[in-house]
Amino acid sequence: QVQLVESGGGLVQPGGSLRLSCVASRSIFSMNLMGWFRQAPGQQRELVASITSGGRTNYGASVKGRFTISRGHAKNTVYLQMNSLKPEDTAVYYCAAAQRWTYDYWGQGTQVTVSS
Repeated sequence: QVQLVESGGGLVQPGGSLRLSCVASRSIFSMNLMGWFRQAPGQQRELVASITSGGRTNYGASVKGRFTISRGHAKNTVYLQMNSLKPEDTAVYYCAAAQRWTYDYWGQGTQVTVSS
């Protein structure tokens, strides 16, 4: 079992930046895939970004060029740097981990609100 805890969400103005953190209860070195998802009210959960154990990244079309996913130097952290935030980025953001290619573990989420 792995517990994931997200932090770093909050209220930010359009054009601003936030960095989300995901801390796992144990090393995620053995996880094949770490991802960030988001869900806005009335919408389905969507993939924001993912990173493999080898460092390969993948981004949703709406965030490409603005968001960056990375693994921390500590072996149990993943970050999501979000720049040039837009109101449509408002959502609950979730961290997830996959032992292979299916996400097995999920965090509780952190709220991101982009508004003036």
